[in-house]
Amino acid sequence: MQTDYIDLYQLHWPERKTNTFGKRNYKHDPTDPWKDNFNEVLHTLEGIIKEGKIRKIGLSNEKAWGTMRFLEESKTHSLPRMITIQNPYSLLNRTFEGDLAEISIRENIGLLAYSPLAFGVLSGKYIKGTAKENSRLNLFPGMSRYNSHKTTEAAKRYLEIAEDYNMTLAQMALAFVNRQPFVTSNIIGATTLEQLKENIGSINITLGNKILKAIDTVHSEIPNPAP
Repeated sequence: MQTDYIDLYQLHWPERKTNTFGKRNYKHDPTDPWKDNFNEVLHTLEGIIKEGKIRKIGLSNEKAWGTMRFLEESKTHSLPRMITIQNPYSLLNRTFEGDLAEISIRENIGLLAYSPLAFGVLSGKYIKGTAKENSRLNLFPGMSRYNSHKTTEAAKRYLEIAEDYNMTLAQMALAFVNRQPFVTSNIIGATTLEQLKENIGSINITLGNKILKAIDTVHSEIPNPAP
């Protein structure tokens, strides 16, 4: 990596069993061997910070309970504090808008939103049939949450809204993520310079009340088809 330290080190997954990709609801597993180790993890990270190897710490794919437990341990024991949370967030997956959104805003732990284009579905290329052979869903067809009937139906309706307002679906999808008060960074991805320009250009797009209302109508009828 050619660096002596990492600016932001994020824990990628909770160790405990919890609902992850495609699982909407938490179902407790009493056989889970995990034991509460939030304090131990933070003490370990504190040591690495003192060694100068990392500067700040954050979370990824974490839930509301885990996030608050880390914050509680930091406050109670004067340990390093989580400052970011990197979770999926897009028009097709707005589950972050539940308890985590309030935690993010009130506790100042910003969302680094990943998969804002939902594996490329919100670029419109799969709907229009213009996706290349090396596109993600063609390479990884097993990602069923992005291939479901509901996901495709919602994406088609979002595409219609974008075109009604003379913008690409990718621009609308990214602009929607950009406007959220809990978002610190929108993690875009591009394979061509043209895609990169389109993605970056979304920062200059402001979605008005009418288009936001149309988006919310689709969301209310097809909520979070790709959790």
